[in-house]
Amino acid sequence: MATCDECGEYENLPYQCRRCGKTFCGEHRLPENHDCPGLSEWNDPEAVFDSGFDDIVEGGNRAADGGVADRVRRRVNRATSTGGIAGYFRGNATYVLLAAMWLTMIGQWVAIALGGGALHNRLFMLESTALWQVWTWVTAVFAHDPGGLFHIIANSIVLFFFGPLVERAVGSKKFVGFFLVAGMVAGLGHALVGLLTNAPVAVLGASGATFAILGVLTVWRPNLQILLFFIIPMKLKYLTWGTAVVSLAFVLDPSLAVAAGLDRIAHLAHLLGFVVGLVFGRQNEGLARSARGRGGVRAGGGIRGPGGPGGPGGPGGPGRR
Repeated sequence: MATCDECGEYENLPYQCRRCGKTFCGEHRLPENHDCPGLSEWNDPEAVFDSGFDDIVEGGNRAADGGVADRVRRRVNRATSTGGIAGYFRGNATYVLLAAMWLTMIGQWVAIALGGGALHNRLFMLESTALWQVWTWVTAVFAHDPGGLFHIIANSIVLFFFGPLVERAVGSKKFVGFFLVAGMVAGLGHALVGLLTNAPVAVLGASGATFAILGVLTVWRPNLQILLFFIIPMKLKYLTWGTAVVSLAFVLDPSLAVAAGLDRIAHLAHLLGFVVGLVFGRQNEGLARSARGRGGVRAGGGIRGPGGPGGPGGPGGPGRR
């Protein structure tokens, strides 16, 4: 399921325009129905809009071979088809990242079944005392608390609703790079502080990366209307800055987090991810304005979404972020 770039409505079977690369519902899939920028310089090499009249005049009644209407329909479907399963991922790196998170969770369960907690931690946990295990810099971004689903579901909600808004503005490749860098900076920053303060920590989770996404949108669309817990309407800036203030208070005074029962969350990772997002958002405001002009970054239709239970990332287990 994806959101139509023209009207903002959700579409279970989205169409990918091969001219401009955007995603549309059935009503807006044709290039002329979504004001495709390729129309201005389109010479129709695939004869998508060819009526077939010339074929009939020059070569006799060639419409008998399947019919003109059938040939035109096939060409239109070819140019604006969903592309099968791949159509859901073409230009939608957000969903690839979502799939990677859930596949990693399965990998965590397999590791625990085969080698217990020791093998799991060696493969997926970013530990301040084992920073030399460089693979965990990446795997920890996708790994989540294997003891429950709340942690990964909360991050999945944020990524699903808000990731496409950033991806459409900056492009899929840049978005994936941003997601990975933000997640690694958040995790490594938290681990390094633990190492320097002689307070060993272990972290895992995509909350640093998802909070970075919210940081970008806080710069681009601070007044974006969202539904917290799918119920409470509020502006995005109130959620993100409010969560940042609370996280900062917990970092400065850990006893507050203990009193609130949130001491097992990597609040510093949230903050670091948010800062990365703010910086990235400022650096790419021009792309955001261009995307908004094309209808790619807006708060319409099904774009409104929740901030996730307990704020971005939600409360979790040991060292979760």
